[in-house]
Amino acid sequence: MRPFKYSKATNAAGAAKAVAGNKNAKFLSGGTNILDLMKEDVARPDELVDINGIASSQIRSTPAGISVGALAKNTDTANHPLVRENYPLLSQAILAGASEQIRNMATNGGNVMQQVRCLYFYDTAVNCNRREPGSGCSAIVGLNRTYAILGWSEHCVAVNPSDMAVALAALDTKVNIQMADGKTRTIPFTELHRLPGDAPHDDKALAHGEMITSFEIPKNKFAANSYYVKVRDRASYSFALVSVAAALELNGKTITTARIALGGVANKPWRAFDAEKFLAGKAATKENFEKAAELELKSARPLEFNEYKIELSKRAIVRALEKAV
Repeated sequence: MRPFKYSKATNAAGAAKAVAGNKNAKFLSGGTNILDLMKEDVARPDELVDINGIASSQIRSTPAGISVGALAKNTDTANHPLVRENYPLLSQAILAGASEQIRNMATNGGNVMQQVRCLYFYDTAVNCNRREPGSGCSAIVGLNRTYAILGWSEHCVAVNPSDMAVALAALDTKVNIQMADGKTRTIPFTELHRLPGDAPHDDKALAHGEMITSFEIPKNKFAANSYYVKVRDRASYSFALVSVAAALELNGKTITTARIALGGVANKPWRAFDAEKFLAGKAATKENFEKAAELELKSARPLEFNEYKIELSKRAIVRALEKAV
């Protein structure tokens, strides 16, 4: 690990200003991702700004729904009574990710901002456009069994690793952001992550120095009919091959509203807008779930070793919707 300067922020505006003032500075919260990257010499910040002292860990009810602090730990969020009762989909997704020890340290903001876990990104001996823009993507012609089938480009085929992000995408979440100039802004969660295009190194909609302070999840009627499915190579402590967050609002057997997001298939949590639109007003049947899944995966493009993910994604969508019902 290379030497670095350490400083501790006392408020969000000060933290954002400190990082913005040094192009090689990074935020430090739980440290479960950035420290690994530094140990592997993938990330080389010369300054870490500790943000654990700022007031962004509260989870509270609001008139519009719930506010979840970016610095709240994953474990505390998953087990919070407000989340478990009103947004069980979020609890399920968080608890499906990583080990309990990591969840006890990892923060919500860090979880959704974590880097891809691509083998070629972590191997500094090979080319990677995310690590060194313009150098090429080794994964596209390499061992790409676990990589993207949707939204990828010739510049990057990695997938977003966050389970929590999949649930937040499905729940119409908004993201509150502290800007470096002291102002704040809010964006839809579905706009936080970007598809790779020709700039995979710039995959988040945050300028350098901007910091997530909280997530706002609106009230909904999904609590009784939601489910998170995660398909992986082993039963625990493994990233998703495919995951699905499904939430339904039902009027009898008719779907009033559907929300579906996929993980493990793209560089960002993939919101299944086509499937959602198809299901609105339809009966909650396996036949309709299968049609919705087919519709959503029609644009999938497999790599050499991951064609299986197309059928796996379809079946995972159907499974998640059936369990939600």
